[in-house]
Amino acid sequence: MTETVSMPGGAALAEPPAPARAPILAVNNIEVVYDEVILVLRGVSLAVPEGEIVALLGPNGAGKSTTLKAISGLLRTEDGEVTRGNVSFMGEEIANLAPEDIVRRGIFQVMEGRRIVEDMTVIENLRLGAFTRRDRDGIRRDLDMVFDFFPRLRERTGLAGYLSGGEQQMLAISRALMARPKMILLDEPSMGLSPLLVKEVFDIIRQLNRELGITMLLVEQNARMALKVANYGYIMESGKVVLDGAQEDLVNNEDVKEFYLGGGGGEERKSFKNLKSYKRRKRWL
Repeated sequence: MTETVSMPGGAALAEPPAPARAPILAVNNIEVVYDEVILVLRGVSLAVPEGEIVALLGPNGAGKSTTLKAISGLLRTEDGEVTRGNVSFMGEEIANLAPEDIVRRGIFQVMEGRRIVEDMTVIENLRLGAFTRRDRDGIRRDLDMVFDFFPRLRERTGLAGYLSGGEQQMLAISRALMARPKMILLDEPSMGLSPLLVKEVFDIIRQLNRELGITMLLVEQNARMALKVANYGYIMESGKVVLDGAQEDLVNNEDVKEFYLGGGGGEERKSFKNLKSYKRRKRWL
């Protein structure tokens, strides 16, 4: 854990010490281009230590989901490509590999909006998550394990499209577990859920990390909830990482409080006019 937060562009409050655990994932100065002309990521670097939860925060359009897709290989489905830098997982380069190859290596992405197959049953959706596996006995055992974590799904035998939003999110996470991942990429797991369901989903995320030891990279608009479960966080804007630090440092950072946690900054920053004038207080650029 760091003692201070680092700043972009070479201006740092203090250099963060090495993480307590070796990174299982390292993203090094990647650029991503869509349709061969649209530059979306502009030199993004981050590291995810094994067995920890790392949050990736920022406004809409910052490049958070694109970063996940660069890791999971799903850029290929959208005419995107990592054109510079590298992405390594467990010491091996994975940038621009096919998504199914990356799943086999141990990374599974839970997409924004759940993306379950609505006209398939719950069991069929779960088996779809195990499409790269051939161990039938192991798949049956993992189905039982998933139902132990999500007992509500055991009761749902019909089509997945009839599940509630919270149940669909549970199914999406369960489908990821069926791939036996070493790491899960979670894209906006709280989207469209009530506050009570958001808390339940994040409790499950914490439980899976603690009990199964699954490493997680979490993209989330709900910064307050994300920083409750994460060990470390990165903040992105305009395709770049502008701030990073240990969970407690980000929670106590005045700029993070103002722009993402809904507080801090004193009386002079309470009006929207004053807030806009800071332009992320320039120090982020």
